[in-house]
Amino acid sequence: MDSEKLSNRQKKALETKDKIYKAAYLLFKNYGFDNVSVDSIVESAGVSKGTFYVHFDSKSSLIHALSVDLVDDVDSDYKDFVESLLPSTNPSDILILFAEKISTTITDVVGYDLIKATYEAQITRKINIDESLKYSRDLYQTFNKIISIGIEKEEFKSTSPVEVITKQCIVAIRGLTYEWCIRYPDFDLKSEVRDHFSLLLEGIKK
Repeated sequence: MDSEKLSNRQKKALETKDKIYKAAYLLFKNYGFDNVSVDSIVESAGVSKGTFYVHFDSKSSLIHALSVDLVDDVDSDYKDFVESLLPSTNPSDILILFAEKISTTITDVVGYDLIKATYEAQITRKINIDESLKYSRDLYQTFNKIISIGIEKEEFKSTSPVEVITKQCIVAIRGLTYEWCIRYPDFDLKSEVRDHFSLLLEGIKK
């Protein structure tokens, strides 16, 4: 009986935490991190401020948790997407499709407001960005895998280390996303990413 009660209690706690997450995500996406208070989060989530502090030490800890979860979720989706293309698709096509997948996720799933707010928070170090920068992150490993397969199949040149090409792919995505933020809405991220990676492929294909 005690274990059943504990299980129910844990379930309710997870549901409450999820309410706070969803409310905060939408508020941050629409208004930016700095313009959203704990009061507005708990009001939107329909919970008390005391309940908020049961789950999070501060707004900053919530932002950090959200950023970590967002990285994990999109990276997992990216990994599954690439795995669905292997081994029947050429590495060069996979690279383009993967880049397009990332740009679509940024524009259609995450959205401009949250990306802009995230970049601002990262630049000013208002949130811990260590998770998004780790070379062990799935996004890096997925790019690494595509490049490695391309070299193994002799479709890509082997003159540059895989890690170097991978970093250039990441830098390209980040740079183009930043350009999208500062030129929004007059910058088509999807087409620019496709064009840039097509040019990148010209440099690494045999």
